[in-house]
Amino acid sequence: MTTPSPCVAVCVLDPSTGWCKGCYRTIGEIAGWLQMSEAERRAVVAALAGRRAAAGAKPAAPAAD
Repeated sequence: MTTPSPCVAVCVLDPSTGWCKGCYRTIGEIAGWLQMSEAERRAVVAALAGRRAAAGAKPAAPAAD
């Protein structure tokens, strides 16, 4: 199973953290997403909740299927 991109189409980088304000990935993680292994993608996704919390954002809404 392929890990889906966490992109939510809010593509603005926070200059203080370097994280996208929509998905909380770095520009390198965004740019390299398609070349990442599944393990790398899962590791990025696992880090996002902590980044979101550190930024003081609300938990992400569940993705619509």
